[in-house]
Amino acid sequence: MIPYGRQDINQQDIDAVTRVLKSDFLTQGPQGPLFEQAVLDACGAQYAVAANSATSALHIACLALGLGEGDWLWTTPNTFVASANCGLYCGAQVDLIDIDPHTYNMSAKELEKKLILAEKEDKLPKVVVPVHFAGQPPDMQAIHILSQKYGFKIIEDASHAIGGRYQGEPIGNCRYSDITVFSFHPVKIVTAAEGGMAVTNNPKLAEKLDLFRSHGVTRDENLMTKPMDGPWYYQQVELGYNYRMTDLQAALGVSQMQRLDIFVSRRHELAQRYNELLKDLPITLPWQHSDSYSGFHLYVIRLHLDEIEKTHLEVFEGMREADILVNLHYIPVHLHPFYQKMGFKEGQFPQSEHYYKEAISIPMFPSMTEEQQDKVVSVLKEQLGNEKVAKS
Repeated sequence: MIPYGRQDINQQDIDAVTRVLKSDFLTQGPQGPLFEQAVLDACGAQYAVAANSATSALHIACLALGLGEGDWLWTTPNTFVASANCGLYCGAQVDLIDIDPHTYNMSAKELEKKLILAEKEDKLPKVVVPVHFAGQPPDMQAIHILSQKYGFKIIEDASHAIGGRYQGEPIGNCRYSDITVFSFHPVKIVTAAEGGMAVTNNPKLAEKLDLFRSHGVTRDENLMTKPMDGPWYYQQVELGYNYRMTDLQAALGVSQMQRLDIFVSRRHELAQRYNELLKDLPITLPWQHSDSYSGFHLYVIRLHLDEIEKTHLEVFEGMREADILVNLHYIPVHLHPFYQKMGFKEGQFPQSEHYYKEAISIPMFPSMTEEQQDKVVSVLKEQLGNEKVAKS
């Protein structure tokens, strides 16, 4: 069986977690700040706040930016629902921007069109959440220029993208955003078993992120309403959440971050090999913009269904029956029943829907062997038919 993604755990990782188990702190100890610093060193931002998931990090990012009732959050249909749900958690309304047909990321052109209309209707977004799908960054410079013109804040959902670069600089440096969020789920580039992190260059936002992560409670006298009663004293100054990351998770993350460049480099090697092995099949291979160096969390192909004798579902099931556990990223947000109850309808975002009808994520992870990769290619060729030729 070959999964589409898999964590890479070595003895160093195991030893790091074991040391925490034998220490005095299983949570709220030294490992959290160490993990935050490791991520800052990699991405070039100034402040980091670790959380128990990327979903939690997205939520507190929205809260830190003041998103609430009467506001709008815009994101892309081609993402996991958390990118949209974080707006709903805050009482805001959610809308979507269709994808670029090449990168599968939020289209800056479609965003601009919608902003022009929204300005006339007085429904401009307060927050826009571009997603770095599969590890490739969106056109962040163009989105940032639009934010300056129309006054919205930007949260980069870079859950797929740690270790990648945009315009030669590390993703997460927040040059074109207010906050960037990373994920450390087991199938992501770096894992902390589960976890997320929000990074920013704004000290006030960092202060708010920290408060919302931990019940809205502070021991910082500068944030209190009166002098401290004693060394035991703390105050709740916001309504926050218990979104803290444990030291067990953070220790694993610290250890994994030491291999970040190795993980991403290996993913690129596998992607380049796939590109060569699959180039003559009736599929569209992942296209990479010259501005980007993807984290390559996913390797997504699109089937040329008019050139093969099987349906999308038949190819998908055929791969799984051969123990190649392909996946599909993602069901467009607006096609979920929960969002359709809000008024979203099929046909609203045609590029995302077209992509969904053709896309398959095939296996790629750092410990993948060439033998495993050859098997994936062999089974895929069998499913598609060796005699078929890709479109030029």
